[in-house]
Amino acid sequence: MSTGTATAAQASAEQVPPDGDGARGAVTLAGITKYYGGQLAVDDLSLEIQPGEFISLLGPSGCGKTTTLRMIAGFEHPDAGDIRISGRSVLAAPPYKRDVNTVFQAYALFPHLSVAENVAYGLQQRRTPKSEVRERVTQALDMVQMRRFGDRKPTQLSGGQQQRIALARALVNRPAVLLLDEPLGALDRQLREEMQLELKLLQSRLGITFVFVTHDQGEALSMSDRIAIMRAGRIEQLADADTVYARPASAYVAAFVGQQNFFRGPAAEAGAAIASPHALVRAASPVLTTTNLGEAAVRPEFIRIEKAPSAGSATAGPGSADANTARGELIGLSHLGDTMQYLVQLGADQSLIVRRPTPDAPALAIGDPVVCTWAAHHVLLFPAADDDAAQQGGYIAPPTA
Repeated sequence: MSTGTATAAQASAEQVPPDGDGARGAVTLAGITKYYGGQLAVDDLSLEIQPGEFISLLGPSGCGKTTTLRMIAGFEHPDAGDIRISGRSVLAAPPYKRDVNTVFQAYALFPHLSVAENVAYGLQQRRTPKSEVRERVTQALDMVQMRRFGDRKPTQLSGGQQQRIALARALVNRPAVLLLDEPLGALDRQLREEMQLELKLLQSRLGITFVFVTHDQGEALSMSDRIAIMRAGRIEQLADADTVYARPASAYVAAFVGQQNFFRGPAAEAGAAIASPHALVRAASPVLTTTNLGEAAVRPEFIRIEKAPSAGSATAGPGSADANTARGELIGLSHLGDTMQYLVQLGADQSLIVRRPTPDAPALAIGDPVVCTWAAHHVLLFPAADDDAAQQGGYIAPPTA
């Protein structure tokens, strides 16, 4: 759709009655597209968000997730497509007339106002009666367990407490949709994990639709009803946490959600295996054509590791190994608390990362020859990807750019 067509759509949207015919809190993105100059930021994206759903937009920097959120909020306008909130098109509505509130990573609290005055600010701008303001501010502070801090200034609060006040300020207006743009990014790890639990409990109790933007897979997995994993302005996969973790739709999703070990090579065994230089990696069922170059992915927690019977086995060629067996040298060892992490060098061009529960972790030392094995039902097979994240083989971290 051209810019002129989008403008016409906006003009038409002004004629829509203020009360839509959809359930309160439903959000529909219908083919929205956004350019910044000649750069495509969001590419014909469509998404249905259910009332009361907690949905996360997950992806690396530059994938379009924050731009999508800002278009829902009204801070950016799509060049094409439509956005409906509670059944009503909001293309022509400015941010303050949309039934949404936004919480940002920067909490933007007024330092000269008390906590209670910060929370009340939006209600006062709407000329809400004073008696109602007091009641609703108290309720909002109770929601986030901050009533006893109502007289303090924001500078007298910790980062986690300020985050709660920002939430209360957004919730006091009782929006149909709460938009959260990486609101936990400024918190330390322990506090961030605590707030993840509190956010999900709060959302479940209130029944408000939450749209949460993050690049942190742990946040998305721990809180979301569904996760939209984004790539280059599009949704690569939309599913619940179990599905995107256990059954990723592509090598890109497999690499981004959790961590993976990738093996690359030609398809073998009628498409049920990858013949990489370091291991024959076999899946439970064939998914590749025998002429394809493909990739096999195995998560670190699904791999078993033990010391090789002899030093000679560490240098055995790939042809001498059974399927789903890799031999190498232990070059890294890390204690992660509940797990032990091992880094195994398979060859000059590939390493393997393994994680075992600490109580069951074998006692190994740097330099030990090791044997790694895994079950076929833990192997994911993909056609060779066109993205850099999974082309090189070996262990890769989630993409960050």
